[in-house]
Amino acid sequence: MKTHVLDSTIWLARPIDEVFSFFSDAMNLGTLTSPWVNFQVLTPAPIKMALGTRLRYRLAIHRIPVNWESEITTWDPPRRFVDEQIHGPYRRWHHEHYFSEREGGTDVVDHVKYSVPGGSLINRLFVARDLRAIFGYGRDKLTKLFP
Repeated sequence: MKTHVLDSTIWLARPIDEVFSFFSDAMNLGTLTSPWVNFQVLTPAPIKMALGTRLRYRLAIHRIPVNWESEITTWDPPRRFVDEQIHGPYRRWHHEHYFSEREGGTDVVDHVKYSVPGGSLINRLFVARDLRAIFGYGRDKLTKLFP
């Protein structure tokens, strides 16, 4: 099973506690996800984020509805947390979120290791492009939310 990597970084002119608080609210995930994904959080609110928290979502991948469940496997506020897919469209999804203070603001780093059904060809033709677009949308949205 081939593992692929996606890295995304953005600097936000806000304190680390404010940025981490935004990212640790599961309901904000939909705000950062492209509308074409039709992302919905299925876990009832309020959601208390902590080690072991499980989150359920529904989304569409090229108009095909998909259910996804992830678990918070690392929780280290306000520096880091990790979510991993339990059930969903990937063979593997390990998403590390890092936050660090720099120049009066906060660096936000996403490091994703993932594997897809169909391997490298499917990743190259569809998945990598889609993920770059989704994370790009999220970065654009963050620059508007945290000017």
